[in-house]
Order: sequence, then C-alpha cells, then structure tokens
Amino acid sequence: MSVADVLFTGGAVFTGSGLPLEGHSVAVTGGRISAVVPDPEASALIGEQTRVIDLDGALLSPGFQDAHIHPVGGGVELLQCNLTEAVDADDAVAKIAAYAAANPDEPWILGGGWSMDHFPGGAPARALLDAVVPERPVLLASRDHHSAWANTAAMRAAGLDADTPDPDDGRIEREADGHPAGTFHEGAAELFAEVRPSSDPELVYRGLLRAQDELIALGVTGWQDALIGAMAGVPDATEAYLRALEEGTLKVHVVGAQWWERAGGLEQVDEMVRRRDELLARGHGDRFTLGTTKIMVDGVAENQTAAMLTPYRDAHGHDTHNHGLSFIDPALLGAAVTALDAAGQQVHMHALGDRAVREGLDAIAAARAANGPSDGRHHLAHLQIVAEADTARFAEVDAVANLQMLWATHEDQIDELTLPFLQDGQEARQYPFGELAERGARLAAGSDWPVSTADPLAAIHIAVTRVAPGIEADPLAGAQQRLDLATAMAAYTSGTAYVNHRDHDTGSIREGYLANLVVLDPDPFTVPADEIHRTTVVSTWIEGEAVYRRGALPDAPASGADAVTADTAGTVTTTA
Repeated sequence: MSVADVLFTGGAVFTGSGLPLEGHSVAVTGGRISAVVPDPEASALIGEQTRVIDLDGALLSPGFQDAHIHPVGGGVELLQCNLTEAVDADDAVAKIAAYAAANPDEPWILGGGWSMDHFPGGAPARALLDAVVPERPVLLASRDHHSAWANTAAMRAAGLDADTPDPDDGRIEREADGHPAGTFHEGAAELFAEVRPSSDPELVYRGLLRAQDELIALGVTGWQDALIGAMAGVPDATEAYLRALEEGTLKVHVVGAQWWERAGGLEQVDEMVRRRDELLARGHGDRFTLGTTKIMVDGVAENQTAAMLTPYRDAHGHDTHNHGLSFIDPALLGAAVTALDAAGQQVHMHALGDRAVREGLDAIAAARAANGPSDGRHHLAHLQIVAEADTARFAEVDAVANLQMLWATHEDQIDELTLPFLQDGQEARQYPFGELAERGARLAAGSDWPVSTADPLAAIHIAVTRVAPGIEADPLAGAQQRLDLATAMAAYTSGTAYVNHRDHDTGSIREGYLANLVVLDPDPFTVPADEIHRTTVVSTWIEGEAVYRRGALPDAPASGADAVTADTAGTVTTTA
C-alpha cells in the first residue's frame, strides 16, 4: 500500500450502508480512497507529507448527496427578498418593507420563502403588500414554490382582474367580487410570465455559487438539480453551470433534470437527448450532466392540487368535487416515460398525492413492458400520500422512492392546511417510508431546498423519529413508518449516488472511490434518536481536499519523519 496524502483515524466509519465500521482508518491518495484498514495497519500508510485527521470520536461518512433540490433558485432567493426566516405574517411583511426600502431602484420586488401556515387559509392577500409597497410590483414565491403572492401593482402590470379565468393547471384566490385576492397557485403564477423581469445572468451565477457554499457547509458533495429550464420565475441554470465548469468554480457533481413542459408533447424527447449529448461532447466529464428529465405529475396537498384518488373535503368536513390536478394526461405520461426510457434518459417525477404516485408507477410499468429492463433508475419524489396497494410496486417496476424526510412530522402546515381536508384514514398514509423500505423499495433522499432546509441531518432526525425537535406530538402516521439510522444515512449517501448514476465512484467509502467525505460530530450512531439533530458537520471533503471546515486546518503538512499534522474533530494540533 502506498503512503497516504490524508489519513482519517480515531472514529467510526459509515461506509454508505449498514452499521459503521469500528477500529478502522481511511486513507486518501490522489483524491481517491486508497485503503480502508484496521487501525493497527494504518501506521504503515503515514509518510512525511501525510495529513492525519484525528476524528476524536466523530463519524466519517460519504458526503451527502441531495436527490431533489433547487440550488440556483435557492441561492438567488438568498440574494433577493428572502422570507425564509420570517416567523409569522407580520414579520414577513416587515421584511418585505425593509427590503423595498433598502433597494429603491429595483423595478420589481422579487424573492420568496413565505410560509402558507402564516396566513389564513394559506393565502396571503394583496392588501398586505399594497400597504408597504403600493407603487412597485411585488411578486414573491411561497416556500414550496407552488404559489405566488402579488400586490395590486403586479396584477395591474400583468393585466389581471376579475375577468381573468383560472388556467387549467392552476387556481387564483379571489375576493368577493372575483378580483384576484393576491395568491396564485400552481400554473396561475405563470400569468405574470410576460411581465416579470428576467433573471440577470450574473445574479443566477452568484446564486449558484452561494448555494454551493451553503450546501457544502451542510456536508453535501453532489446533487440532482430538479429543474433545469425556466418555470414560474425560477431561472434556467444551464448557463450558470456551464460558466462554473469553464471557470473551475463548480466543486460538486451535479445531475441536471431537464424540465418537461407539461403543455408540450413527445417532441421534447429528441430535444432533451440533443442537449444531453451536446453537453457530453463538450468534454466536461460527469461533473455536470443532463441525462434526467423532470416531470411534474401533480401539485401539493396544502393548496389541494395534489392528485388524489378520493376527493378533498371542505372546511366543514364535506366531500368536494376536487380530486386535485394531474398536470399531464396519464396516457401521455406513459408515452413520455416510455420514450424517454428508450432514449436512455432518466425520469424524475414529482408525485405527491396517491393518484399521482399511481400514475407515475403506471407510466414506469408501461416503459418496462415496452422496452424491457433498463438502467434508467427512474424515481418518484415527495410521496406524501401513497396507497397501500402501491408501496410494493416500487420494487416491482424498479422505481426509486425519493424521500423528503424532513416533511414526515406533525407541524402547522400539515396539521392546519392538509390533514383536515383529507379523507378519514389518510393521516396513516402520510410519507410511508417504513413501509416502502419493508417492501423492498430502493430509497434516495433529497431536501427540495429552498422549500425547506437543505440540512440532511435535520431530515435524517425526522426520518428516524417522525417527530421534529421541540414538537410534542405522536410520530406522524405511526412509529412503524420510521427508518433506522443506517437506512436513512444510506438513502442520503449511497442511495442518491445510485439515482445519480454515480454509485461507481461516490456515495460509499471503499477503495477507488472519490474521497467525497463528511465528518460528523457527535457521531449520530452514538446519541439517542431524539438527539440526532445535535450532530453537525465538522468538515466536508471533495476529492480529498477540505472544502469546508468548522475549525481551522493547517495550510501545509508538517515535515520530519516523526511529525504529522493532526486535525481533530474540533481543534488543530500537531503530534510528535
């Protein structure tokens, strides 16, 4: 074995599956893992230039990978009117007023991050915005990006009034006289598309780099960008990624999911394949690829656009005629997935309601019947409500369950805006992670940031407990839907690496794999389940280089045959 550039020792090693290895050290040479050896053998790997990382009881894990995220939109929002930290409606309005005052030359106030549970019925009114920004248009996306909040000036600019009809794929909240009240759900937000200012390319690029910094600090070393294309004010990030590749600023590896225009048809397949192959021909390798297509099957439950097998109820508990929205006809969905699968393109579906999940699984089954087995690794994301009859079908059709673990807990949005409007018994079908795992589904994990925090450890805590820290509640849908810690960690590492077709060199700690690693303290496997959220990232490593560190690292290795650098989990020392 050759001398290591970096040697991690003194802590357990989570390899990407199963329980962590105890008493082992991990060597890194040339940016890749060169050995995983019992501690007594590690001394043979230490040379004059070896950096020895003393984990001091912290856990070494593969870097986290996010299977469903909107990093560029999230980064841009951090640079615009950012409402993600608002604690209530008054605070949101105050932040908007402060941002407008601080940016008097911006023609539109753009941004987002407001929470539906801060406003009656999940629908903020235009009057709140008119009171603080009466002259300039204001257009702000909700935290989940399935609704937009606009003031009167924005509506006037877009020519919207009481005679404006709801689009087929959306809904306008209205005042008593029919005038738009201020909230626009799903496709209704696109009514501003012709007048909303386009995103400045420099802002989009800065947003990407800001997002990368935020995510690396959370231990994320790769992701699947769930929206490459322009939609509802979210900028197309393609050129920003290409610029980052050319300038050498893209540190992580990214799979881009090309956006399927739901008003279009099968003609989109050839164009997506062309873009995929054109990027490959540019010679950037697999740092950024476009081999995935993102299809929105339905909406979200809190605004009653998630596609359901049964009708939503009204505020009095009576059945309505609303079953949510299927954005794509199931026959076209099946044809699209079949064509994409045949073209070697992965399909990534947003499927939140139980009817949407069934339609997505049916589409993959149709592709399997037409094309036979493939290595598409198609996946369905969100999976808030899954019929019991469908959980076993994930394994049967070889579909991956892409979990947003953070959402699987009681909190205001689900308790006030979702569960009261669902049928009896559907609380028990919320995010059935345990059942999916028990029935053989492959699991991956993502955050959907900026919809919710991108912190994998916060999400893993809820996957294991089904209760968010600080909440006094029973586990959502019952304790049987919990995942054990090893399974949750695997979903966020090797599971997402599988989805991203990067399981050949990332997502696991094994010889030959890229040294994309994260150090976690305290080791989450050593603390009670209800304290997992206390674990934080000490350092993040990409290809053997520390790209984030909570404490300082030396600028250069020590010299001398008996002197090596030792970076502890929290401090830096040198040993003789």
